Amino acid sequence: QVQLVESGGGLVQAGASLRLSCVASGRAFSSYAMGWFRQAPGKELDFVAGINSSGRYTYYADSVKGRFTISRDNPKNTVYLQMNSLKPEDTAVYFCAAGPVISRVKAPYTYWGQGTQVTVSS
Repeated sequence: QVQLVESGGGLVQAGASLRLSCVASGRAFSSYAMGWFRQAPGKELDFVAGINSSGRYTYYADSVKGRFTISRDNPKNTVYLQMNSLKPEDTAVYFCAAGPVISRVKAPYTYWGQGTQVTVSS
């Protein structure tokens, strides 16, 4: 069993930066791929970024490539999402997820956090 807790969301102006953190409790964090997803009001859950268990491989949605960076610190059981040059369209609830492999879809991820709100004003 893995529990995930996100933090770091907030209200910022366009162009600002935020760093989201997701802390995992439970065993074997370093064996899981991690992903960040987001859901804007009235929209579907969208993949944002993923990282494999070692941190060697990362993947991004086209909409955030070059602006967001996913990373992980396995000894600290934490995955991060550094978000730069934020845009109003980045406004959403951001969720972290853990699973056996990186995926751009929800299905393979077994564990999910409760989400953290990111609001970007224009």
